[in-house]
Amino acid sequence: MRKRMGFFDTFKLTKLREGLQKSHDEFVRKINRVFYQSRKIDDELMAEIEETLLLSDVGVATTERIMAHLVEEMQFKKWSEASQLRDELRLQLSEAIYTSVEPPPDPLLLKAGEKPFVILIVGVNGVGKTTTIGKLAYNYRNEGKRVIIGAADTFRAAANQQLEIWAERAGVEIVQQHHGADPSAVAYDTLQSAIGKEADIVLIDTAGRLHNKQHLMAELEKMTRVMRKLKPDVPNEILLVLDATTGQNALQQAREFTKVAPITGIVLTKLDGTAKGGIVIALTNELRVPVRYIGVGEKIGDLQPFDAAEFAGAMFGDAMFETEEAV
Repeated sequence: MRKRMGFFDTFKLTKLREGLQKSHDEFVRKINRVFYQSRKIDDELMAEIEETLLLSDVGVATTERIMAHLVEEMQFKKWSEASQLRDELRLQLSEAIYTSVEPPPDPLLLKAGEKPFVILIVGVNGVGKTTTIGKLAYNYRNEGKRVIIGAADTFRAAANQQLEIWAERAGVEIVQQHHGADPSAVAYDTLQSAIGKEADIVLIDTAGRLHNKQHLMAELEKMTRVMRKLKPDVPNEILLVLDATTGQNALQQAREFTKVAPITGIVLTKLDGTAKGGIVIALTNELRVPVRYIGVGEKIGDLQPFDAAEFAGAMFGDAMFETEEAV
């Protein structure tokens, strides 16, 4: 039996649809240009479908897989009408959003002895990392959890100042040291404070550098080693923040970060500002790293847990191909 949606669930779904409106409308516009009324299947149609997927940032590998599947289905079922191919494409796009990667434990459901749940936040400068930490803290606090932020990006004075502002907005504590301090020392102090105050969740900011991958790896390894003196199973999760508006550049950043850190999930920001929501498909399919949260607005409450079914409905749902006339 399908679960009835409460007021909050309905509001969240409405907000998601509003946030993805630009991506949805742009994709539908492109698709409707391809699948106009009474069109027959031919090489030109297949080439246009492939181009549309690539321009929507679905990714090369995923696009090739979807196209191969469409050709196989078309030949096996002897399709000749574009509308038959259209419905299968929608199904493939929706299914492509799902990933078989098992998520880590939900920090909202941890038992007392398992706390605090420690999350490292990584990502290059400018992707919305600081904002994401503030919004995550706000969401967790609204769920009744005690949250402490660790300002371990000590190389940028502005980063700590911004994080302090977001911590105040979210109504949570922040641990920080002077500019240029050892990031591992900040992480250690943050975790020690969280244990002493019986906090539920620790969010630790890290330096946004990727040009020197060896240095970044060494820094994250040291941070982990130092924190494990207090709690042997940390970090419980490492979230990579990516800017959806950068498209394939975000995918490349994800590839590089997964080489130097055991990324457990992705936070995709600024989805409301991009017409290329297909980047979600590229990330989950090509890297096998699940998207955990998506940003669909600038307000502090606009960071949402990622739900594959809801996203597929908002992006490629029933309204996707309502109009068969060329737009």
